[in-house]
Order: sequence, then C-alpha cells, then structure tokens
Amino acid sequence: ARLGLLLALSSISILFVTMTVVFMLLRHGSGVFDLRSGYYVRQWVPFELPVRLLLLNTFVLLASSITIEFARRSLAREMVLEPVRSIPGITLDRERGIPWLGITIAFGLLFLLGQWAAWRALQGRGFHMFTGVPSPFFYILTGAHAIHLIVGLLVLSYAGVISWWHRNIQQRRIVIETAAWYWHFMGALWVYVFALLQFGR
Repeated sequence: ARLGLLLALSSISILFVTMTVVFMLLRHGSGVFDLRSGYYVRQWVPFELPVRLLLLNTFVLLASSITIEFARRSLAREMVLEPVRSIPGITLDRERGIPWLGITIAFGLLFLLGQWAAWRALQGRGFHMFTGVPSPFFYILTGAHAIHLIVGLLVLSYAGVISWWHRNIQQRRIVIETAAWYWHFMGALWVYVFALLQFGR
C-alpha cells in the first residue's frame, strides 16, 4: 500500500511540475510574433483571483487535514488497546473513526463547492476557459487538483465504511493511514497551486 501510495504521489507530483513549467514558460515567454507590427506581442493577460474565497477554501482543506489526522490517531489508540481486549474479563469500548472521517469528507465536499464558486466568480469577471493565456491554467490546475481530491474522497468513504463495519483492524489501519497521507499531500499541493496562481498571475 505504501509503495502504491508513493508511486501515485510521484505521478501526481510529476504532472503538476510539468504544468508549472509550462505555466512559467508562457508567463515569462517572449510572446507571439505579430507580422503587421514586426514585434513580439505578449499574450499574457493579468487577472484577479477571487483571493478571499480561495483563502477560505484553503482554510477548509487545511482543517480537513487536522480531522483526518484525528481519525488516524484514534485508530492508532485502538490498535494499542486491541491486545488488551483479548484478555478474558476485560471489556473496552471501541472508538469509531467514522465521526472524524465524516467531518473530513464534509470538509472535502465543502472545499469542492468553494472551488466551483471560485470558478463562477472568475467567469463573472470575464475570465473563461479560453479567454486568454492565463485563464486555462487556472481551470486546468484547480480542476486537476479537484479530480485528485475526489479520488481522496472516495478512499475516505471506503475507509469510513470499513470502520463502521469493524473490519480487520490491520486492514482499517492500512486504508486510513494511506488515505490520511494522500489527503495531507492534497492539502500541501493545493497550497502550492494557490501560491503559484497568486504570485504567477
């Protein structure tokens, strides 16, 4: 599972590094040669991001990293207590990771809703997918991140189901730890994407 996660995160990193290189080349490139004027004309059109909305989305996603960490640590405590439960005469209540996972999923959905609102706000300012050179990159970068976040939400949902049904604790640990590290990576990746768009626009 860890090797698979490492390969997945490496692939995602390569994808975003590639998009960053193209973004910066177009941002600082010389432009397109205009035959009529005889000069290079820059195609880059500066645009204003809905910064407040994107900052709120960032806060929501970072908060979800805290809640998934609580879910992971809750399961770690349960694993420590698991051998004690096998002792005759000792009864311990089982902690359910589902509340923290449920909150994390809710935060993830709220983040996606906020991203959709950011798209709408940018479109309201006249920046659509094919308005100018920078516009597609906003939609491509945020859209690619959103797709990978949806994958994370599916994994979190699966983790919630197996936690609810008390599957083998080792299986639950693998799924929740994998989901947690993936989710933390998505949070860090969003901070990077946001910074790139804000300072490179």
